[in-house]
Amino acid sequence: MKILVTGGAGFIGSHITDALITKGHQVTVVDNLSSGQKENINPKAKFVKMDISNPNLSQVFEDFKPEIIYHLAAQIDVRKSLVDPIGDAKINILGSLNVLDNAKQFSVKKIIFSSTGGALYGDTQMRPTPETHSTHPLSPYGIAKLTIENYLYYYHQLSGLHYVTLRYANVYGPRQNAKGEAGVVAIFCDKILGNELPMINGDGTQTRDYVFVSDVVAANMLALESGKPGAYNVGTGIETDVNQLADLIKKALGYKKEISHGQAKTGEQQTSSLDYSKIKKDFGWTPKVKLTDGIRQTTEWFIKNYGKGKKSK
Repeated sequence: MKILVTGGAGFIGSHITDALITKGHQVTVVDNLSSGQKENINPKAKFVKMDISNPNLSQVFEDFKPEIIYHLAAQIDVRKSLVDPIGDAKINILGSLNVLDNAKQFSVKKIIFSSTGGALYGDTQMRPTPETHSTHPLSPYGIAKLTIENYLYYYHQLSGLHYVTLRYANVYGPRQNAKGEAGVVAIFCDKILGNELPMINGDGTQTRDYVFVSDVVAANMLALESGKPGAYNVGTGIETDVNQLADLIKKALGYKKEISHGQAKTGEQQTSSLDYSKIKKDFGWTPKVKLTDGIRQTTEWFIKNYGKGKKSK
């Protein structure tokens, strides 16, 4: 099939592109390289450097005629969205609408949208949190993701555009951008390998659900085959606090110093884990990579690639 991947030079998008090409699909990547890196792009994919907000995006659709879209291009920094909600909306809402409108105009069969879990649900008493839980995002980033989920439903009802929304937990793994707010594993690796002192915000008891990138890619491949529209959590259902995570990374990198603690970030979410029973039932997906194994693979990649231009901008 002809598949368009927006954000295909990024962390998750480049891994999805690799998997699609391995399966024999024809892939075009659209990325403005604001956070993605050109060297991440599979050489068998066609690359178009372009922002998703660009009106000329329609020319890409007309030339390539994609059947499927994986939409990952986004402003990914939650804290940046708090500082500049208008800028966030221009990319994550208006840019995404440009993608959706072109999908409708050029009769795309399906969009697989990369959304967020924790930023949609916030701190909840029900953990792991299911898709049926109320969504009251407390950041412009989360609001934008939820808005596009609603627009996908609208386009599905309006024109029959099929869609699957995947609500990710905290994804980590090789190629992750160490400058992104959510990439705590990459941030710690980057700091330690750069002989800088990593720092934990607050007391480190805040928890997240860490899911390895290969498991996320597997969910995306299953979404391509599924005939069911809707939103699906992609996580492990396991909470790990930042102190525990830091200890795993230190051990993997042989780092002996104590990691310091700084001031807690105002309004930071304290707990998060996602219930994946729905995607297990409908797609047969379960997470395969244990956190210790995923951290080992990630640190090995950072050690190998640090200083080669592949560490984050």
